[in-house]
Amino acid sequence: MFIGEYTHSIDDKGRLALPVKFRSELEAGCVITRGLDGCLWIYSTVEWQNLAQKIAELPITQRDARSFSRLMLAGAMDSKLDKVGRINVPQYLKEYAGIEGKVVVAGMYNRLEIWPEDKWIAFKKEMEANSDKIAENLNEIGF
Repeated sequence: MFIGEYTHSIDDKGRLALPVKFRSELEAGCVITRGLDGCLWIYSTVEWQNLAQKIAELPITQRDARSFSRLMLAGAMDSKLDKVGRINVPQYLKEYAGIEGKVVVAGMYNRLEIWPEDKWIAFKKEMEANSDKIAENLNEIGF
C-alpha cells in the first residue's frame, strides 16, 4: 500500500530516488506512465497488469476508450529500481508532466503519483480549499 507524500529530486539524467518505504513493493519491477491531471503514475508490475487488462477490455469502437488506451499504454515504460532505489524517468514523460528538479512522490494506495513540486502544492491547496464540496460530491457515487 502506497500512502504519504515525499519531496525528492530528479537528477539531470532523469533518475528519481523513490522513498525507501515504497521500494520493496517495486523490487520486482514497475511501470511508469502518463497519469491524469498532468502527473505521472507508477504501478508495481502486478498492479499494472491488472490495470492494463481492464484497459485492453475497453471497446475500441469508442473514441474516448481508444484515447485513454493510447494515453496509458503507449506512454508506459517498464522500469526497474537500481541498486540505490532509483528509477529512470524517460524524457517524454518528464516533458508531459513538466518535471525537473524537485518533485513530490505521493502514495495513492495502489500507485504512486509524481508531480512537479510547485504543481503539487497548487493542486493540494485547491483540494484543501474545496474539501467539503469534494466530499459532498463523493456522496453521489456512493462513498
